This record gives sequence, structure tokens and C-alpha cells, in this order.
Amino acid sequence: MTGTAAGTGPAAGPGPDTGTGTGRDTDAGPDTGTGPDTGAGPDTGAGPGAGPGASGRTAAAPRTGGRRHLAGTPALLRFALRRDRVLIPVWVAVNALMVLSMPGTLKSLYGTPAERASLLDQMAANTSLRALVGPVFGDSLGALTAWRVGVYAGALAAVTSLLVVVRHTRDEEESGRQELVSSAAVGRRAPLTAALLAAAVASAALALLVTAGLAGQGAAGAAAFGLGLAGVGLVFATAAAIAAQLTQSARAARGLTAAVLGAAFVLRAAGDAADDRSSVLTWLSPLGWLEYLRPFAAERWWVLLLFAGATAGQAAVAYRLAGRRDLGMGFLPTRPGPAEGRLGTAGALAWRLQRGALYGWSAAFLAAGIVFGRMTEGAAQAVGDNERTREIFQRMGGQSGLTDAFLAAMTGLLGLVAALYVVSSVLRLSGEESSGRAEPVLAGAVGRLRWAAGHLAVAFGGSALIMLLAGVGFAIGYGRQAGPVLGACLVQVTAVWVIGGIAVLLHGLLPRGAVAAWGVAGAALLIGWIGPALNAPRPVLDLSPFGHLPKLPGADVDWTTLGVLLGLAAVLVGAGLAALRRRDMAG
Repeated sequence: MTGTAAGTGPAAGPGPDTGTGTGRDTDAGPDTGTGPDTGAGPDTGAGPGAGPGASGRTAAAPRTGGRRHLAGTPALLRFALRRDRVLIPVWVAVNALMVLSMPGTLKSLYGTPAERASLLDQMAANTSLRALVGPVFGDSLGALTAWRVGVYAGALAAVTSLLVVVRHTRDEEESGRQELVSSAAVGRRAPLTAALLAAAVASAALALLVTAGLAGQGAAGAAAFGLGLAGVGLVFATAAAIAAQLTQSARAARGLTAAVLGAAFVLRAAGDAADDRSSVLTWLSPLGWLEYLRPFAAERWWVLLLFAGATAGQAAVAYRLAGRRDLGMGFLPTRPGPAEGRLGTAGALAWRLQRGALYGWSAAFLAAGIVFGRMTEGAAQAVGDNERTREIFQRMGGQSGLTDAFLAAMTGLLGLVAALYVVSSVLRLSGEESSGRAEPVLAGAVGRLRWAAGHLAVAFGGSALIMLLAGVGFAIGYGRQAGPVLGACLVQVTAVWVIGGIAVLLHGLLPRGAVAAWGVAGAALLIGWIGPALNAPRPVLDLSPFGHLPKLPGADVDWTTLGVLLGLAAVLVGAGLAALRRRDMAG
């Protein structure tokens, strides 16, 4: 067999190839141009040749440095911040407003040193309230602010971070957009890095706002509080990054990180309820680290090292996991379905998709009801003779007595949180539509209304179920007034359904803007939670459907108002479904 290698000279049959191997060999096998050509197979480069492979060893592939793994990170970060130009500012602003509104409220509640000293004595003796909001370490307005909102501001910062990180990691992979982005000059770790940096931007913005807003109470304390909140956000951002590597769905990643946050809250509550002012259980929780940082009360700056160490360690684990898996895959295997399908209707499919989330919300509301029920008597004792505190509880819970007012306020708070569930459940429609999973379902003998009705049944029925379980928890924890407390919880459902109806309307009219339903639920939460403490005027409180509910137990049931709210919810849902039926499907 004869062949010609396009180099500096010809190669004849089995003789050595003296060419440089920069061209094409017409023999039966490819010639790399770095060794002898046998004319029958690949050239291994083991013989003499004039090319760079004359040493007889295959040249090693070039090593990829860390810069290549992070290529494209700035562009991805800019894209992430652009996509979150509404989500991040809204969540950060709500959290900062909650914190910065508290000094003025506390000053009106506990204006004198004697009143603040009395509060410290009451909190030292009241384990149930310590479990709810934590211990008090100082009697200044700054220290009381950190005590009153620290745990919840930290939890809100954690929720913001987990939403941002999962949205730009597992959500992108699940939708297929990450595969398209990765086909360009984007490093393997660039998407995860951009997501973590976006969460860091949100945490830094919150820290700056809190530090600047509370500087008048003490610069050192304000800086410690702001850095502590940012630290909590970063810890849970990296925790969400790990969850995004372990699971194969964004919903599972959010649920896993939320479970970690719930465990952190429970550990902190259990530790704070103990008589020991420095419980081991509290030290196991990042929310407990925020407390023990002690802003405005002889700050413990070294506690910030715990946040830094946890963030760095979890980030390293997340990067290691990201480098060891394929795109779209996870380390936790998904459970295979049955050999033969058992889902015969669109409603059954919706239940299968959403039942896990509903189970988690149900357990959380039952536990919350038990905890709040056990706190009822202690809360009444803690208020004591403080007229201003009594007025706030009465604005939130009615005029029928302090105990009934506390029960009404707590059931109202759970109703506000239930609005978040109904929004997340309704927006599952948007997720199914934008990801393309709704198309195969609708390609069969399933209409749009039947498809949507299955998800809406889970959303609206599930919200009623979790509020019912909350009432059962109150009855177990409080031990009295089971019927009135159950009624107080179920009354909240009408307002929750109005929020759900708004979400359905937004999905039907503006599928890309359906995320604005989170803003509606957040505004209702802000008005209902902070409005009474700020002595907001009645027209502002009435902007929320929860402002029109009767303050049960203790007040009379206004059936007309409840009927109007139910009718409004029905109209909103009907309008949303009509719009869904007329428009094109997204995705």
C-alpha cells in the first residue's frame, strides 16, 4: 500500500514518515505526523519524526486553570441582577423597613429606663416569649431592636438568599437555559459563582441599609447588626448552593434549604427557652449566632468568624459537588415511578406534583399553632400594664380582651403566611407552562381549564387545610376555646383566597409578570405585621384583604364581609381562567 503524507517530503508505504504531519495521510489510518507511518493504522508517535512529538510520548493536554472555570462570571452576574431587579430590592426593602421602623415603636412602648428594665425582668422569666423572639441582652433602644426583630430579619435574609441562589442555579438547569448558556465561553463554575455573588449583593445591600439606619443608636452596634444579618444571608446562600447540587429540581432545592432554616429556628428556640443564657442548642444555629453577636450590648465581634467559616466551608462543598456531576443531574436519586402509570386525570397529576410541599406546610402550621397556643398565657403576662403594647395587640386582634386579642393576632399572622403558600402553589402553573411540561399534558384530551383546575384545587384547598391544622394546633397548645380558635383560623381563608385569586389573574393575563403575585403577598404581610405597630391609618390597613376580617375569637362574625371576600376571590379566579383560555401558552 502506498500513501502520501502532506509534509516536507513523501512517505512510501511502510517506511518512516519524515514529514511534519501538518497535512493529511491518505493511508488506511490517521497519521498524527509525530512518528512512523505503518500505512495501516494510527501513528502513535513512537518512532523518529521531525514533529514536536518525537520524544515518543503523547503530549499532555493543557491544564485548565481556575480562571477558565470562572469565565463569563461578570456577564452572568449582570444578567442575574437584571433579572432580579425587582425581587432583590423588594425583599431587601421590606426587611430593612421592618428593622428600621422598630426603634420608634419601641420608644413609644418603653420610653423610660424603668419600663425597659421591667421588660428585661419579664423576658428573663418568660420562657415562651424567649423561644419566640430570643433573649434580651441590653436595655437600649438599639439592643431592644436587635432583640425584637433580629431573628425574623435574619430568617427573611435567609429566604431572600435561598430564592436568589436556587433561581440562578437549579432553576436554570431545570428549564434548559443553563445548557444553552454553557455552550458559549462560560466556565463550569461561573453560574454558581454568579448566583452566590447575586445573593451577596442582596445581603450587602441589607447590611448597608441597616447599618446606616441604626447608626444613631450606636455605630458599632449598627455595624454588628448589619454584618450579622448579611452573615445569615450568606450562610443560607451557600446552603442553598449545596441543595441545588444535591437535588434534581428547584422545588426540592428550595424545600431542602427551607427545612434547614426551619431546623435552625427550632434549635434557636429550644436553646433560648432554656434557663442557660448560652445554650449549646442556640450555638448550633446561625440565627443563634446573630443573637450572640449581641449588637448594641458589648458586641462579640469574633462571632462573625463563625459566619465566615460556615460560608467558606459550605461554598467549598458546593463547588466540589458542582465539579463532580453532570449538568441537570443531582446526587440524591429521584424515586422511580411505578411500572404502570396511575395518574388518570390532570387533577391527579397536580396532586402528585404538589403534595410534598403541602405536607411540609401542613406540618409547619400544626407545629406553629401548638407553639403559639402554649405562648398565649405567657404573652398576656408579659404585656402586663403597658398600655401601648396593649393597644398594638388590640389593633391586630380586637378589643375583646388581651388573651383573645393575642389569639386573633397570631391567627392573623398565620393567615398572612398562608398567603405565601397559596401564591407559590398557584404559580406552579407558571412553572409548568414556562418549562414546557404543560404542553404534553395539553396535547392530549385535556383542556386548559381542566389542567389549571387541578393545580388551583390543590392551592385553594391546601390553604384551607393548613389553616385548619393551625387551628387544631392552637386548640392543643392552648387547651381552651377550641371552637372559637378553629373559627378564627378558618376566617383567614377568605382573605388568603383573595390573594390567590390575584395570583391566578396575573398568571392568566401576564404569564411573564405572574411573579408580581409575590409582591402582593409581601405587601399584605408588611401591612398586617408592621402596620399596627406603626399606627398606620385605617385606609392603609384596608388595602389588605386581611384588614376587613373580623377579629376572632371575641368579635362578632360579619358574614356579609366574608361573603364579599369570597365573591371577590371567585371573580378574580374566573377572570384569570378566562384570560388563560384566550392567550397563547408561554414557553
